[in-house]
Amino acid sequence: MKCVLQERETASMRTDDDKATSPSTQFRRRDMPMDLSVEPGDSISHPQCSEEDSRVEKRPKVMGTAPESDLKELLVACAKALEDDDLVQFEDLVRKARNGVSVGGDPIQRVGAYMVEGLVARRRSSGLKIYNALKGKDPGGKELLSDVHILYEICPYLKFGYMAANGAIAEACRDEDSIHIVDFQIAEGTQWVTLLQALAARPGGPPNVRITGIGGLGAVGSRLKTISEQFKIPLEFNGIPVSGPKVTREMLGVRSGEALAVNFPLQLHHTPDESVDVNNPRDGLLRLVKSLSPKITTLVEQESNTNTAPFLTRFVETLEYYQAMFESIDVALPRDRKERLDVEQHCLAKDMVNIIACEGEERVVRHELLGKWKLRLTMAGFRQYPLCSYVNSVISSLMKRYSGHYTLEEKDGATLLGWKDRKLISASAWH
Repeated sequence: MKCVLQERETASMRTDDDKATSPSTQFRRRDMPMDLSVEPGDSISHPQCSEEDSRVEKRPKVMGTAPESDLKELLVACAKALEDDDLVQFEDLVRKARNGVSVGGDPIQRVGAYMVEGLVARRRSSGLKIYNALKGKDPGGKELLSDVHILYEICPYLKFGYMAANGAIAEACRDEDSIHIVDFQIAEGTQWVTLLQALAARPGGPPNVRITGIGGLGAVGSRLKTISEQFKIPLEFNGIPVSGPKVTREMLGVRSGEALAVNFPLQLHHTPDESVDVNNPRDGLLRLVKSLSPKITTLVEQESNTNTAPFLTRFVETLEYYQAMFESIDVALPRDRKERLDVEQHCLAKDMVNIIACEGEERVVRHELLGKWKLRLTMAGFRQYPLCSYVNSVISSLMKRYSGHYTLEEKDGATLLGWKDRKLISASAWH
């Protein structure tokens, strides 16, 4: 591999163009390793294991609450009563559960607080209303972006996804003179800052880069354009203000002679499948992408099974998944910080409520496990593109900055990030 990427993760999250870092990434010979390391300097510290364990032990528990196992059993009993349509029992159990949950308590108490509200919203058929309220009036506004930034700093989930996808794209397109990236969740375009840095330093000059951002607005293009000028790399940006399932081949403007890279970052689970729509937009979108003959397609998804699972099974799955995620937040950000509450409410709680309280077209959060994604991609005509072993090793180095409770597993060419014994995020590449 000719390219060497050096991730400047914290700098790339800045929204002010004038704060972008100068390109320090070097490209070396193919037999040299690809440096994807993240430089220190995050504004929120990442405590080591010994620190975090003592911090958790010293935190006072909410008075009058039940032990963790009892509270989990109570929450599951609430869901079972609702599933059985035993409304008298349900109301009684919910009253008891509300005495044991708290958005300022232990991880299970905080998760429980949102799960109870999700159950109540399901009972009242108000799930979509609660989901939209938790999203906020401006889903793409500065407040949410700030919360995502904090989550980005304190936990490795987004860094992991960006690093895995960028590494796969850099490897697949290492010899290309023209690269077209289609990002199905462009957000602020943060992911591409480090890749542009790396491509700008290629020997013989940088390639021409075109980025098509689904949901992208003009401000994203302006920011990326400024960065490209700073790094002296030719860049063309096109924002498509529609959701993934509404994208057509014509909108993407694929050109001959360009190496096409398609990126699905924690996004494809929002596209309905055959269980919601007989037209199966999820598989249809994958077939559309395959018809474009991409050089590389990257997929980062939550490792959870909430799509077609029955309600009670889905409830338990969601409870366990988000308890693990809340635990990982707990060791990185003190409970008395308002930012912690904002992150959990705006970045995570809305999805929990949607999974539990909504059905049919209103349930827009439909996670699937890596095995199911593999089946869908294979049926669409893709073959797996194993992630570069050196990228995996650099991801392992990144994880040393975080709690020792995080785990990494390489499985069948993909990489999974987890917390303790729970897998949370999968990253894979396809062609």
